[in-house]
Amino acid sequence: MSKEENAGKEGNAVMGIREILNLLPHRYPFLMVDKVIALEKGKSIVAVKNTTMNEQYFQGHFPSYPVMPGVLILEALAQAGGILAYKTEEDDDLKNRLTYFMGIDKARFRKPIFPGSTVMLYAELVKRKQFVWVFHGRAEVEGKLCAEAELMASFLPKQDNGN
Repeated sequence: MSKEENAGKEGNAVMGIREILNLLPHRYPFLMVDKVIALEKGKSIVAVKNTTMNEQYFQGHFPSYPVMPGVLILEALAQAGGILAYKTEEDDDLKNRLTYFMGIDKARFRKPIFPGSTVMLYAELVKRKQFVWVFHGRAEVEGKLCAEAELMASFLPKQDNGN
């Protein structure tokens, strides 16, 4: 059993939900990372998304055969990458910035993800240039590849939206 698998099975977390909520602006129903079980700053992250039938998207995608939408799998991978970036740059440079999705390349969906699955989210930093980061992400359930993609994100200053 790998270190990541063992950590996930024992419930050990490098980061729990409270710390994730302090880093990411996302909230229910759009927060897609439940915990982080491995993190190597500037290199990689292993995070977990637990799916349940109670999640809103399963009600309509598809009622007779519920599967997690591919775009939400990619969003979960992007959020894991965002956590990696924020933890890598634990200084004031990223604290006052929000993560914005810039692009998705080479996205492939291999197997559906069903309610009740524990989705392992792996993101590796491919490159970065100032506030633009590129990650390779993959989502697995029970060691089987479900989806993978190259994800690009930018960290832009928070702006007043007029509210």
